[in-house]
Amino acid sequence: MPELPEVETIARGLDKRVRGDVIDSVWLGKHREPFKSSPREIAAALPGTRIAEIRRVGKHIVFDLVRKTSRNGKVSMQWILHLGMTGRMLVCSPEEEIPKHTHAIATLSSGRELRFVDPRRFGRLSVATEQGFSGPGTEPLTVTAEEFAKLFHRRKTPIKAALLNQKLLHGVGNIYADESLFRAGIRPRRQAGRLTRAELDRLHGALKEVLREAIKLGGSSVSDYVDAEGREGFFQLQHRVYLRTGKPCLACKTPIKRLVLGGRGTHYCPKCQR
Repeated sequence: MPELPEVETIARGLDKRVRGDVIDSVWLGKHREPFKSSPREIAAALPGTRIAEIRRVGKHIVFDLVRKTSRNGKVSMQWILHLGMTGRMLVCSPEEEIPKHTHAIATLSSGRELRFVDPRRFGRLSVATEQGFSGPGTEPLTVTAEEFAKLFHRRKTPIKAALLNQKLLHGVGNIYADESLFRAGIRPRRQAGRLTRAELDRLHGALKEVLREAIKLGGSSVSDYVDAEGREGFFQLQHRVYLRTGKPCLACKTPIKRLVLGGRGTHYCPKCQR
């Protein structure tokens, strides 16, 4: 599943390519799963809107839309996209072959099309009015050290599970939780509420550092992820623990271990992380 850096990269790419374009019409597929809002609601809301901005909120891509007839230029609604595990939003010319598993097509006034393709149908499309979507949790890139520490106060869950809780920090996923915990020197099984303030400060800094580096490198292509231009990311080349089970730690040469926490594969160095 694309995490914060991948979604940020895709949102920036889409914004660069289609910001200012107008949605003329919408076609929606027959499968119900991708539609969090009803197909009728989506089909009625999108046509006649101009794309004012495309941005990331947590793991969601948000299209801020303005009615073509609006005189004040204020955002009147949002088109919200969650990519799920295999979802992609493609900018295509009408002549290009429509991929299998295409669930939505927005025809733009420029003549191009926005196509939502999702083979496994875990992605979701919805609409909201008047900038109504703000995400389920706190934004990891802007949270202060004080706010970060308060999120984990008295929490009995392992710190790895707490980092993946989207109601606490939206956007952090498996890859970047593992990499941040390694850089902070904290074992993933440690109880979140028992970490010292010094440890939480280290983790706060490591998380921001990892996310910013990953965004700069276009995210991690460890499965089928590509950005809005169809290019792979490069941060997987910087992974220090994720998917490196049995390989020597890049810092101390101890073999990297893997365990399962909350159903998620978790990678760590037993010597560097305490």
